[in-house]
Amino acid sequence: MNEINETQNNAESIVISQSVAILIDGNNIERSIHTEANDTNTMLNFDILIPKLLVNRGLSRLVYFREGKHISNKLQERLHNFYHGSVRPCHKSADIPLSINAIQVANKVDTIIIMSGDSDYIELLRHLKSEGVRVEIAAVESTTSRLIIEEADHFHEITKGDWFTLPVKKVSKRHNNMRNVKDNTKK
Repeated sequence: MNEINETQNNAESIVISQSVAILIDGNNIERSIHTEANDTNTMLNFDILIPKLLVNRGLSRLVYFREGKHISNKLQERLHNFYHGSVRPCHKSADIPLSINAIQVANKVDTIIIMSGDSDYIELLRHLKSEGVRVEIAAVESTTSRLIIEEADHFHEITKGDWFTLPVKKVSKRHNNMRNVKDNTKK
């Protein structure tokens, strides 16, 4: 009986100190939650999701890779102010920049969480794991490759509790009429 109590006391004194990098394939995650919610005004709620992913581990860095030129300034500010994160625009797909960044930070962190369900990352996962890095995937399960779930050390399912839908802005009749007048004058 004393051995059991001693084991429990030792287990309670274990402190897990891991540094985590979260790398987000923004276009992939956005498409996934838009598909799942059936609404393009749906956005990730980082205030809920990030603590859920970290589970009391330390956040070393957070990078949101996003294809395209138009990236929300509010998103950039929020990620920087609350998580010291950054948003990196990508020329085409986020696959290559995210992979390069993951390899660059692999020796600086204990765990890399890749937010994407794309099977294109399977070789990256295998490489990172061979380097001794714990690799976790966070994604919407219905849009995530089975291969990547099986290859990851852990899978975090992103659910509707992890996103919110922005209200649709109502356009006033006056604004619509002004737009119609402008459109008609161009013809």
